[in-house]
Amino acid sequence: MHVLDIVNSPAFHLEQPENWIGLVATLVIAGILDFPLYFIFRRTLPRIFIVVSEVLIILFWLFGLMMPVIAMAIVLVSGIVFFFIANQNESRTLVANNMVGQASNFFRRKKNPAEVLFDRDAVYEKIRDAVLTMADQKIGAIITLEKKDSMTEFCHNGTMINAPVSSELLLTIFYKGTRLHDGAVIIRNDQILAAAVAYLPTTRPLTGKYGLRHRAAIGISEQVDAVTVVVSEETGRISIAYQSTLDTVAPKDFLVRLKEYMAMDSVLEED
Repeated sequence: MHVLDIVNSPAFHLEQPENWIGLVATLVIAGILDFPLYFIFRRTLPRIFIVVSEVLIILFWLFGLMMPVIAMAIVLVSGIVFFFIANQNESRTLVANNMVGQASNFFRRKKNPAEVLFDRDAVYEKIRDAVLTMADQKIGAIITLEKKDSMTEFCHNGTMINAPVSSELLLTIFYKGTRLHDGAVIIRNDQILAAAVAYLPTTRPLTGKYGLRHRAAIGISEQVDAVTVVVSEETGRISIAYQSTLDTVAPKDFLVRLKEYMAMDSVLEED
């Protein structure tokens, strides 16, 4: 019976220039390809799949197993295409976000300049007062608090406000009779940057009944590390969207939970 002759494989003959040069070239090419894929796929599963597949391809090549190399290469390409299609939320900044022009910033996530000193607790309390009032009166609202990722590009499809945060102004913006009540408010530090901002809603399936505001809040949380508060117009329910999750919050716990989310380190920061 024929036995694979791995003694003659590249792994046992790295002293030959064509073998170690080929290995280095393979690692460099894999690294170059992995860089954009790392930004496209923010979830753990596709990242693990890509790394494991590449490691297996390199190992098979080192031991001269060319058929498994070809098979794993096909699996890797097929997997990337599958994850790219299945996770359009994560790749939308490259292919779908024509509303805010994020594609140009795909490889470099903009960070905010040096943090401005302001009374953070006072701002949170003003937001709390507005949110609890809107929840009690069932006034629909979506409020995004910027963290480290800049929200400037998203403001372009809304109406610029550039006014200090106040509960009265937030209530006025989201009052159903005003022109700005549809869309999101974006807050940076102690300033309302813009209102009536449109977000691309998430396209992934959600368990339960969620309206456009909730889907939009999840959608923006998949793109930046901002914290988004949603008030349901139908039920008055308060929710907080962060890092692709939506958390329903009791009114009495809202201020504490908002501070907790704003203090969390983002898993997107590494990007």
